[in-house]
Amino acid sequence: MEEAIIPMQIVVLAAGHGKRMNNSELPKVLVPLKGKPIIKYLLEAIKKSEVTNKPVIVVGQKADIVKQTLGPEYNYVFQAKQLGTGQAVACARDLLKDKAANVMVLYGDHPLITPQTIKRLAESHLKSEATITMATVRVDDFNGWRKPLYDFGRIIRDQIGKVVKIVEKKDAAQDELKITEVNPGYYCFQADWLWNNLPKLKNDNVQQEYYLTDLTALAVHQGQAINSLEIDAPEALGVNSPEQLKILENLICS
Repeated sequence: MEEAIIPMQIVVLAAGHGKRMNNSELPKVLVPLKGKPIIKYLLEAIKKSEVTNKPVIVVGQKADIVKQTLGPEYNYVFQAKQLGTGQAVACARDLLKDKAANVMVLYGDHPLITPQTIKRLAESHLKSEATITMATVRVDDFNGWRKPLYDFGRIIRDQIGKVVKIVEKKDAAQDELKITEVNPGYYCFQADWLWNNLPKLKNDNVQQEYYLTDLTALAVHQGQAINSLEIDAPEALGVNSPEQLKILENLICS
């Protein structure tokens, strides 16, 4: 009997180096936050959301340590070279093709996203029947604990408010940097469209990486529907430096 195709699978990107964390012993997702590996917060939120039973974790740097720490209740895929978020998600293609109708992408170093938001993102995507559903965050400014959000990609909308593209901060013009609606990078995709379009990504950007964010402009160009869901700003925060880890420690306490 053929396996039933599940409505939604979650892919967690967890292959990063964490070069700026000043902790060469541990992969970034295992750096402790209030005594618990960063990624554990996300995995607990996924479990409580009940969106999927067994998320896929893309591992890379010190993959054995990550798998040993997290245990056998997850599916793991290996990313040999870190060539960007688009390439990371592509590593899950063989495991998920024809097994999940939709794919949600989350990040192992973003610990504050709540079970409720994960569930809302999945429900909004399934209800909208859009090709892509993306979370967005609006802030008044980039001061205080919001400072890390300045480094996020900017959401570019047309005159009627439709998302037309995302511009990474490194590639943004000065007027684009003034936009205060940013992209936390949480997406749902219709799986068939995702697997067909990931190979079309190009790395002609400052970082020479394959950005998952470029799928948005690709979908717009194809006339595909894009749905967006606004989430609370703290849920967008990740950990890329000891300073950002401190910000999260303070937010978790408050």
